[in-house]
Amino acid sequence: MGGLENFKVLVTGSSRGIGAGIALKAAQKGAQVAVTYSSNPSSAEKVLEGLPGSGHLLVSLNIQDEESVKKAFGDILKSWGSIDGLVNNAGVTADQLLLRMKVEDFDKVVQTNLRGSYLCTKEVIRPMMKNKKGTIVHITSVIGQMGQAGQANYAASKAGIEAFSKSVALELASRNIRSNCVAPGFIETDMTQALNEEQRAKMLAGIPLGTIGTAEDVAACVCFLLSDESRYVTGQTLSVNGGLLMP
Repeated sequence: MGGLENFKVLVTGSSRGIGAGIALKAAQKGAQVAVTYSSNPSSAEKVLEGLPGSGHLLVSLNIQDEESVKKAFGDILKSWGSIDGLVNNAGVTADQLLLRMKVEDFDKVVQTNLRGSYLCTKEVIRPMMKNKKGTIVHITSVIGQMGQAGQANYAASKAGIEAFSKSVALELASRNIRSNCVAPGFIETDMTQALNEEQRAKMLAGIPLGTIGTAEDVAACVCFLLSDESRYVTGQTLSVNGGLLMP
């Protein structure tokens, strides 16, 4: 028993990185997973091929585009009939010091990350209400909790998602729909792998557990929040950061 048997879970931005890790962990726990991509179908296909179990879907989804969101959710519901879990993982960065940050880069990050989470969450609410249950997990970031030089746009978008999640939790609790966040710290990605030894050592020095996290660390917490094991948890943020920040 994996804890997500008979669950149908949509993971946005699941063609690589943390999203791919969440898709794999959910499938290992028995879920049917909708793997989504915006611009890289070949990577998404590889993720899909690596999922255990059956009934998984491959879906094109651009969270910046309202029509793309509506079409993707419509296609998934035609195939599955319902969606039990939504993981709002897709997002972008456009780092720059505020003094030099272009308005379009601020808008792009906030519009994609925060507005995209709004679009996907709004689209899944009605089928979840019809099904009288559902759980939504938003992937935020430690940066949204503590800030970071050069990431004012990203920090604002992730902090906004946390507040958005709490409001969703309050609105939908009576409908048996839960909304929570998982806030990763420094996780092994293409970006962290590109760091030199000095940069990596400096990063590790600020993490009490002394190691960088993995996509699987994040995925395990996401699957807990998706499952009925967390049935009494809503409106919360679960930090997965090795002790980097203790709110």
